[in-house]
Amino acid sequence: MKLVVIEGPGKRDTLKKYLGSDYEVLATKGHIRDLPAKGFAVDINNNFEPHYEEMPDKKDIIADLKRKASKAEKVYLATDPDREGEAISWHIAHILGIKPDEKCRIKYNEISKKAVQEALNHPEIINQQMVDAQQARRILDRLVGYKLSPIICQAIKPNLSAGRVQSIALKLVVDREKEIRDFKPEEFWTLTAELLKNKQMFKASLTSYKVKKIKPKNKDEVDKILSDLKGATYKIANIKKSKTKSNPLPPFTTSTMQQDALNKLGMNLKKTSQCAQNLYEGVEIAGEGKVALITYIRTDSTRVADDAMASARNFVASKYGSNYIPDKPNVYASKKNAQDAHEAIRPINVERTPESVKASLTPDNYKLYKLIYERFLASQMAPAIYDSVAVDVEANDYIFHATGRTVDFEGYTIIYKVYTDAEKEEEGKIPKLEEGETVELKDLKPEQRFTKPPARYTEASLVKAMEEKGIGRPATYAPTITILATRGYTEKEGKSLKPTELGETVSDYLDKYFKGVINVKFTANMENRLDDIAEKGEKWQDVVGSFWNGFKDLLYKADRRSVGFKKPPVETEEICEKCGGKMVIREGKYGKFLGCSNFPKCKNVKSLEVEQKPVGVCPECGKSVIARKSKKGKIFYSCTGYPDCKFMSWDIPTDEKCPKCGKFLYKKGEHYKCSNPECDFKK
Repeated sequence: MKLVVIEGPGKRDTLKKYLGSDYEVLATKGHIRDLPAKGFAVDINNNFEPHYEEMPDKKDIIADLKRKASKAEKVYLATDPDREGEAISWHIAHILGIKPDEKCRIKYNEISKKAVQEALNHPEIINQQMVDAQQARRILDRLVGYKLSPIICQAIKPNLSAGRVQSIALKLVVDREKEIRDFKPEEFWTLTAELLKNKQMFKASLTSYKVKKIKPKNKDEVDKILSDLKGATYKIANIKKSKTKSNPLPPFTTSTMQQDALNKLGMNLKKTSQCAQNLYEGVEIAGEGKVALITYIRTDSTRVADDAMASARNFVASKYGSNYIPDKPNVYASKKNAQDAHEAIRPINVERTPESVKASLTPDNYKLYKLIYERFLASQMAPAIYDSVAVDVEANDYIFHATGRTVDFEGYTIIYKVYTDAEKEEEGKIPKLEEGETVELKDLKPEQRFTKPPARYTEASLVKAMEEKGIGRPATYAPTITILATRGYTEKEGKSLKPTELGETVSDYLDKYFKGVINVKFTANMENRLDDIAEKGEKWQDVVGSFWNGFKDLLYKADRRSVGFKKPPVETEEICEKCGGKMVIREGKYGKFLGCSNFPKCKNVKSLEVEQKPVGVCPECGKSVIARKSKKGKIFYSCTGYPDCKFMSWDIPTDEKCPKCGKFLYKKGEHYKCSNPECDFKK
């Protein structure tokens, strides 16, 4: 028996189909050995030596792993084909005592019979350079998290965190908000001529006067132009006809998939990641069992395997015709630091059309599969070709410009539409015109406009910005943006991301005291240094050391006692019943509360939530019960008499008594049950 160790249990059944009865598959459910959750665990004085521990919640899995590995004739480590997956395999090898030179590592970019068999036929040793790159990232993040987070907690409020990449993403959101806030709109006007040729209308926009570009700034300037144009003859001054091309886009990377899923499908990052994981690991298809539909989903490469390109071209030619494929396969250049051992995200088998598997997929999984499938097919298709026309119309030395285009050949657009604001607008149709002829003016329409501030980031545009600026990598985009919301640093307004007051405060503090390392350029450069570890074998301790040398000085200089970022308490009209002082709103680890202004002499505190509408009655003291949120966001119910009364419940206590035993009844949904655990009354 041979043992194959994977990360996620979701792909276990899919993989077993291709391995056969000689193999057993065990899923670790992610990491089983890591830096401990509590404690720093990095020896700064000993070349940043990490102290790894077997994770306490994985004891049973580790025991099972050791037991099965001891009986196996061969152990294959088949964790995900990226740096984190490589590091997980390295930790597993350490636990099992597998030697560094043993060829135990297998990688496949898709869970298909061909790919899995190919991987088994060519096992490799664990790539230590990839492991070291991941170790460096983990330790860098630990240095920032454990050394910087306590400082911002001291300076601002308890229970905050900072992160090497997270804080840069927050800075982008905050800086954009400040741009919007500081933006001063400027007035400008447009002037559109509605023109007729044989009763067919087309529109042309004012662009120039006596060869100079013109953009009216106010109504007076527009009125002057309108006066100049009274009684003018509108003559076709110039016509330019051309064939224009629109080339297909590359197949998806993680980033472009996340952007398109939000823009086209309205799916947020979390939902997109979840659906993509399902499609990669495999879905139940009637009569076939679990089948994987797409290739690996964490990638920044646009490379496509030769056989996949050939399959796509054959499929397109048979369905649409050979004129829909280019003479040579389309090959797309990946960005400079892409991990090109990966492929782009694509369907494993183009014969598995979205419609053929629709009945086996959830609505969201189907929509995402369709998007991935169509983007990939389109990437191997011929360009769309348009008949384009540009027309200049002259009137009293003013030039109006009109453009239009008609489809000559659909090309890739027959199955995939590019998402742009311009393509939402109806393309103008221009009637047949001749140079020198006159056209009839139907109307002149001036419109007052104002310049607009830059748009707030959406999840999709923030991912795009992070990728363009070199911040983070495919596996980190979604969790980075998610943690900003979890920490209360950002909130959503429609689809847009807006920084909270707390988010701005944290970002401003970091910008003031840690600008040297918490900035876009430094963080992007650090990502490149991590790439150098993985690809060029640079020593990971040197990369971490170069970061630490600059960071520790900033930590030392940050004055925790006089930074002035902590908000003063807000005075209220409520009087402290213990000393007569005024109660003030303070902020602690678990949120806002009322405390006496005479603290520390008077330590009276109250919940700030007493003004909330009561939802029940405390069975212990008779005071009102209100709903509160736990640290994990779950709703519970507690007494307004806290801290004197410490009653809490996950169900709503009522003032109704149990007819069987006389105790209070609890309400859960539409049902009531007795608070007495020995009483079985329900209604």
